[in-house]
Amino acid sequence: MPETPPRVSATPAARDLIAEICRDVPDILFHQSGGCCDGSSPMCYPADDFKVGERDVKLGTIDGVPVYISASQFEVWKHTQLILDVVPGRGGMFSLDNGREKRFLTRSRVFTEDELKSLGD
Repeated sequence: MPETPPRVSATPAARDLIAEICRDVPDILFHQSGGCCDGSSPMCYPADDFKVGERDVKLGTIDGVPVYISASQFEVWKHTQLILDVVPGRGGMFSLDNGREKRFLTRSRVFTEDELKSLGD
């Protein structure tokens, strides 16, 4: 059986921005936005400023930083690996990447059939 792939990963640029933010705010988390004002951006918050919902799904961690998504959105995206990346621009209004002239962006790739089997989906 193939090794179980992570549900979430990050590019080197995203890891660098996470490290930069953690120098200012050591305890952070991500919540994958479901749309509305900030599109579908991964939102980065101080961990004590965001209440994780009881139905939110923890996708995994990036360098020790937890990444969550709502249960309903997870059902739509569970066949994909989410990849945190960084692009030029402004982050979401309440996201910690705001004001850094770069923002997080979620990319994705569809899991292979073997990977889905190893994930139990």
